[in-house]
Amino acid sequence: MKLKSLILLLFLAISFISKAQIIEPVTWEFDTKDLGNGQYELYFIASMEEKWALYSQFVDEGGPIPTSFDFQTNEGFEKIEAVVELEENKVTKNDPIFDMVVSKFYDKATFVQKIKLLSEEVTISGFLTYQACDDEKCLMPTDVPFVFNYSSGILTVATADLGESIEVEESVNQLLYGLTPDQITSSDATCETDVSSLSSDVRETKSLWNIFGLGFLGGLLALLTPCVFPMIPLTVSFFTKKGEQESQSKGFTKAVMYGVFILLVYLVLSIPFHLLDSVNPDILNEISTNVVLNIIFFLIFVFFAFSFFGYYELTLPSSWTMQTTKGENIGGMLGVFFMALTLAIVSFSWTGPILGSLLAGSLTTDGGAWQLTAGMGGFGVALGLPFALFAAFPGWLNSLPKSGGWLNTVKVVLGFLELALAFKFLSNADLVKHWGILKIEVFLGIWILIFAGLALYLFGKVRFPHDSPLKKLSFLRLSTGVLSAAFVLYLASGFRMNSDTGTYKSLTMLSGLAPPVGYSYLHPNECPNDLNCFKDIKEGIAYAQKVNKPIILDFTGYACVNCRKMEEHVWPDETINTYLKEEYVLISLYVDDKKTLPEAEQVTVNRVNGGTRKLENYGHKWANFQTQFFQSNSQPYYVLLSPDGRQILNPPVGYTPDESDYADFLQCGLEIFQQSQGEKSLLNFTSN
Repeated sequence: MKLKSLILLLFLAISFISKAQIIEPVTWEFDTKDLGNGQYELYFIASMEEKWALYSQFVDEGGPIPTSFDFQTNEGFEKIEAVVELEENKVTKNDPIFDMVVSKFYDKATFVQKIKLLSEEVTISGFLTYQACDDEKCLMPTDVPFVFNYSSGILTVATADLGESIEVEESVNQLLYGLTPDQITSSDATCETDVSSLSSDVRETKSLWNIFGLGFLGGLLALLTPCVFPMIPLTVSFFTKKGEQESQSKGFTKAVMYGVFILLVYLVLSIPFHLLDSVNPDILNEISTNVVLNIIFFLIFVFFAFSFFGYYELTLPSSWTMQTTKGENIGGMLGVFFMALTLAIVSFSWTGPILGSLLAGSLTTDGGAWQLTAGMGGFGVALGLPFALFAAFPGWLNSLPKSGGWLNTVKVVLGFLELALAFKFLSNADLVKHWGILKIEVFLGIWILIFAGLALYLFGKVRFPHDSPLKKLSFLRLSTGVLSAAFVLYLASGFRMNSDTGTYKSLTMLSGLAPPVGYSYLHPNECPNDLNCFKDIKEGIAYAQKVNKPIILDFTGYACVNCRKMEEHVWPDETINTYLKEEYVLISLYVDDKKTLPEAEQVTVNRVNGGTRKLENYGHKWANFQTQFFQSNSQPYYVLLSPDGRQILNPPVGYTPDESDYADFLQCGLEIFQQSQGEKSLLNFTSN
């Protein structure tokens, strides 16, 4: 076997093992302090790994699980007031996972309970409960037992007695899940589309290039604005004439450097975000998920839109332009730099709204400041490249269209796009807070009005302040108007009903922009993207066996942001939606579901990471299922199983934001399932 193949197999094995391990980022220590007169302080000290946080005791409803302490009743001591949490390492800010302001601890957390002893010998015992999260995932709530013994005038920390070992018998697992862990095996088959073979570095690189491309597209749009477009022939002519006075090669070099300096100006704008990111890694996530900022983005984009419509202009202080214009007279490369800076400042009223769209769009991704830099770089390249190219080939200037009313048309079209995008940010806030304002019917209705207005404008039925008289419709304007009208019809098709699920049909082009089709006034649906899903493992397996389809086991949570991102941005992809709808049986298990279990299922089980736990609600039940059967405790987590639920088809995956990677994961499981079906058919034929 080739060395490359051996390395690939080794990587796959390591990847599978790493995905299956239990994450334990928090360790606890206990201590005591004698205050005299029979009073003591009990110390509960948590140490967290880098980037992991432990939550305060005081958390609003709907947020993470707060840290809590449960002392067993004992007449030998009494608590003096409640547990106090020390302020050291405590941070109160917006949490990117739950999108609400919470208090949490980084690195270390200390809790203190003051007690008074009432007996010469006493055992103080109980357990504490906590939840830990990093920037992308949360672990299920964990119980930690504690024991303090007081004897001979000394209070000491004792080893916690976990009590009698309670094994999860086969009958209990059969009752809860219809399976036992030893009944689940992993398939030995492999496939070329195994998503685990793609490293995270490759995925990040692909994402950066995608954002660079979006930034480049934004820069091309900025070129077509009335302030920037006329600058191309003027600036290039200046450099070519300058080259005739000095030397042609020197003038060409300065023109090229002019384009380079334009790129540098926009790259510099991303530097502050790198500084913020290094001070606080959560800052960009906080910006993208904050409800208030999403509303601010909405208002800003509406303001930008009406600026593009011509009702007012956005300008930077004139003193800035005067200072940079003075710098142009310095000469040499420094003078060229000030020319580039002047262009950026003068054109702000036109490029600002497009640049603002890019900034806001980059901040809603998960790549941090580097994705913002990639977007700004793409914008700067697109804006500076024409100056360098036309300087190299001056004859091309003759092929450029003359400035005119068409530039204002481009500006107004951009205004309509800005207005439509504004409602995406308002929708973000609405979804997070469950206000029920911008459900799918209202959102589609607003977009229909916006793009119908755009079509009417392009057909000359609507005019704005700076529009020139329209004598005739050009082919480009007419065709763009037809496309806008066609898009209105496409939006209206979003109100078609899916007879199979009783919801609207999702619109692929609006995936990640419009609310989920289940977020509806008239046809609400608990399953995302008009899919059929089961929320019980036994019911799902019974159906999968009936239709003979493999299972996709979706470990998720109501408060899991990355789970929502997968459902709202990845699952609507046409290929993936087809897999989920036609090839798999979806079973979604919510590890934070607080609905109480039937009394017969409220059993006590051993935890994988030590201690015991009583399963009281459905969240406990499914969290225990994930850790006990699949040795994983983070969400989202996707497992592909055979119809009977007894064979893992291919290595499970977690958060996979790339649609092609996730489609490969589903295709791989389907291929292995089909291989097993073929082997069974051959075996049956041979036996007969």
